[in-house]
Amino acid sequence: MILAFDIGALRIKAARGGVALGEVPTPLHDAQAFVEALHGFVQGDEAGVAIALAGHVDPDSGRVRIGAIPCINGRALARELQGALGLPVVAVKDADCLALAETAVGTARGHRNVLALILGEGLAGGLVIDGRLVQGEGGYAGDWGHGPVIRSPLFDCACGLKGCLETVASARGIERLHHHLTGQAIGSVEVIRRWRAGEPSPAVTLWLDLVSAQLAMVLNVVGASIVPVGGGLANDRALIAALDRAVRARLLRKADRPLVVVAQSGAEAFLIGAAIAFGGGQTQT
Repeated sequence: MILAFDIGALRIKAARGGVALGEVPTPLHDAQAFVEALHGFVQGDEAGVAIALAGHVDPDSGRVRIGAIPCINGRALARELQGALGLPVVAVKDADCLALAETAVGTARGHRNVLALILGEGLAGGLVIDGRLVQGEGGYAGDWGHGPVIRSPLFDCACGLKGCLETVASARGIERLHHHLTGQAIGSVEVIRRWRAGEPSPAVTLWLDLVSAQLAMVLNVVGASIVPVGGGLANDRALIAALDRAVRARLLRKADRPLVVVAQSGAEAFLIGAAIAFGGGQTQT
């Protein structure tokens, strides 16, 4: 049995052998409380612990970068937890887990090269090539949201740069675009609802243009044949379908079937993917 955790800034969700065990609030500032929160789910006969983390994990040093959970930020999390829990531990970023889960049991089954995206409060990506997870230097492979690629409108990014795609492509990005173009401060759900109802939306129009341009370029580089999308924005299928059409119109390789699609591995995707990562990050294709 693998004990899997989905760790975010609000809660820690646990499953054992594919069976949900429940969740607890995430201790943000107390490292010992964080360890104890995980230890509370350990029964003693597990083969190991698999962690999906809403941050980055350097595959070489094992150190994590997750500013939203200060008590573990910068620490070699898997190594420290292995000593504390007495079990082998593997930790990977949640977008990598989504990519693995989608390749194994979701909409990417049968595809060799997969780029899975999280479009929500932020922007993240996970990359599977030839059925194997690619983490890359620093664990940043698949993260297509950073780099000064957007010239207008130019917003500051939390990473320290200006003009990152994440500043306009996330749910908060749609809100920034709407406010920039109309002067109205409303939530992304309402912006998209109005667009879906047939109201002209300069924010959604610009969002589709900016996001599809960058995503098409990334797909030309990595050669992914499917792009499963999770996160809050994936709840609107009309928006994802519009993004798919815009991306396919800009690809070098013309595709006559949907390419950017809503992820199908469900609410347990991160837990499923973490368990696969524990086994070596390889799926059957």
